[in-house]
Amino acid sequence: MIRLDKLTKVFELSDRKVIAADNITMEVPEGEICVLLGPSGCGKTTTLKMVNRIVAPSSGKVFINGEDTSGIDTVQLRRSIGYVIQQIGLFPNMTIEENVCVVPTLLGWDKAKSRRRAAELLEMMALDPAVFLKRYPKELSGGQQQRVGVARALAADPPVLLMDEPFGAIDPINRESIQDEFLKMQQVLRKTVLFVSHDINEAVKMGDKIAIFREGQLEQFATPDTLLAHPANSFVADFLGNDRTLKRLRLLLVSDVMDTSVPTVQATDTLELAVSLMQKAGHINIVVLDQHRRLLGSLYLEDVVSKSGLVDDFYEVLPTIAHLDEDLRSAVSSMFRHNLGWLACLDADERFQGCITQRGIRHVLGDAYRESADSAMLAEMRA
Repeated sequence: MIRLDKLTKVFELSDRKVIAADNITMEVPEGEICVLLGPSGCGKTTTLKMVNRIVAPSSGKVFINGEDTSGIDTVQLRRSIGYVIQQIGLFPNMTIEENVCVVPTLLGWDKAKSRRRAAELLEMMALDPAVFLKRYPKELSGGQQQRVGVARALAADPPVLLMDEPFGAIDPINRESIQDEFLKMQQVLRKTVLFVSHDINEAVKMGDKIAIFREGQLEQFATPDTLLAHPANSFVADFLGNDRTLKRLRLLLVSDVMDTSVPTVQATDTLELAVSLMQKAGHINIVVLDQHRRLLGSLYLEDVVSKSGLVDDFYEVLPTIAHLDEDLRSAVSSMFRHNLGWLACLDADERFQGCITQRGIRHVLGDAYRESADSAMLAEMRA
């Protein structure tokens, strides 16, 4: 857990004082990622650097797992906190293994234990230890070096990890891949992370919480969904952008909006049964499954309404599907790419579970705003 209590930094210049961070108070629960977000010069990086005292606070306190860090020796404090920066900062004269083992070595770890830890972390970052441990930084790509930087920060198993725009200098394809790898690793390690970013999409993807800064002030501290659905003021709304409703698609899974009550038929059923089910439900099509609930395709009412026979002779294979653990941004992209109004949804075993529709997605996204309007109206009536 990280708790900032009225944390303030004032820089004394020759002609004036600059308040870089002004009474920042927030708490990040253990095992969560909090992204610090805002325009350049807003105080987010200064706030991050006060946690490991690279920037000394002017006033206020930092608590880590309930302990006031002001009484901890600075060197000891920094060795107990993982730190990842955009510039990576690997030592060019050391192998990858030696780079990862820097802090464990300083802490007096046994060499064998340090090496095991280095191999374990490289594997978690999708770098084969047999291939990369004995290489030097210059022999790695920028994306591979950044993965090593993350592994080095985690080597001594610190409870807290600070990340200062760690993926900002990486190309979009590698950035997405490293973000995914880090989130998978976070599911296992459950570190408490402060993460500075200038990218709203990255913040929405990575953060359990997001803190929006402006001119040294903390404007809003909330979950990504709350932030996008209910920005605290016009600055936050403008900073998040007019497409903030669409950004919420990344936060929802297919399973969150899936309709499980859709009628289905099997390939061996008659067209008469299929037509009856479609007309009863008011649908223009029906999903076709095999006896194991595996998806075969879709049967359309207009193609069979006046015909007889079996479903097997008339259904059409679908061009694409969605999986339950897929985010809605990906699913909606598939809908638009294939000009579809709905998608069949399959579980990890490729069995049919239900459907999502554009209408259903619109309804779920709109619920947050309807609830907000209802709350405002209720508050007005009570006033």
